[in-house]
Amino acid sequence: MADIFVESWAPEYGSPLDNDEQLRPAEGSVDHTVEGVAWSPIDGRDDGEAVIAFVDGVQRVDARLTIDDPEQGPVPGLCGTIAAGATVWERGVPVSTIQAAEVERWAIVGSGRSESLPVIDLHPGYRTTRSSSDDPAQLMQALGDLRQAAERRIAARLAESCSVIVDGPVHERSPVTVGCIKRHHVTYLEPAENRVVGRLGSGQRTPLFTISNHRRYAWYVRLATLRGGHSWTGIVRCETPAHVPLPEAVAAADRTAALLPAVASEPHLDPRAPQNLVPIAALERELRHLMGDPGLVFRALRAAVHAEAS
Repeated sequence: MADIFVESWAPEYGSPLDNDEQLRPAEGSVDHTVEGVAWSPIDGRDDGEAVIAFVDGVQRVDARLTIDDPEQGPVPGLCGTIAAGATVWERGVPVSTIQAAEVERWAIVGSGRSESLPVIDLHPGYRTTRSSSDDPAQLMQALGDLRQAAERRIAARLAESCSVIVDGPVHERSPVTVGCIKRHHVTYLEPAENRVVGRLGSGQRTPLFTISNHRRYAWYVRLATLRGGHSWTGIVRCETPAHVPLPEAVAAADRTAALLPAVASEPHLDPRAPQNLVPIAALERELRHLMGDPGLVFRALRAAVHAEAS
């Protein structure tokens, strides 16, 4: 009989093991032989990469909109702010700085409506875009898509000069970047390979495996071993696009296994420790500051819309 554990994450953040059957890979799509090595824990290897950039973004709903159409009925929309940037770690100095930060404000109008938000006295101001859907969940998805697009632009620029780690999945057409996924929605491996994940020590990784219908290489890394944790505690899944040459993917896997434990968060400091990396947490705090006070933004929105309607 299996043992029961209490997850280390604070309950309001959910669980690092959050099953979603919709994301389960197609049968036969996972190839765990791609690296051509025995399926057993592999020690990380630091290749001395001088600069590592950690890229992430945050988003916030500033207000909900309603287009009052007397004939068609009310149409929903939302106003949101997104911010993205990078914590750049210069290992030789050593020093980390927030760079390439961008803030955008968007009004997303449902049902493909043509109305636009009036000019708001904020910097940056709002741009209006449209969604064909009037489903609130789809409007939120549209805001998330805008955030992810900003993250990809920043990651692509930084990847020209340094190694880039993105918080979350990578896009299949991304340059040579690594995605670090802290929450496990599905189990990709068969039982024999899953047992190897549970045997990983801090600073070790699994061999690479491919997920053909997701077009990427993936591997698991253990960031830390926590007291009272289960076999998947402290595990993240990393991935890089499948267009990356295999030797570069292997080098990225070795590098992440060697370096990520050094920037893993501590349980007494972060409610999502150790998976919420310290450079990512610092970046998120700065980005939320740059987004501006939510109360001021809400009042500016209401004042501008009320003035136009008067």
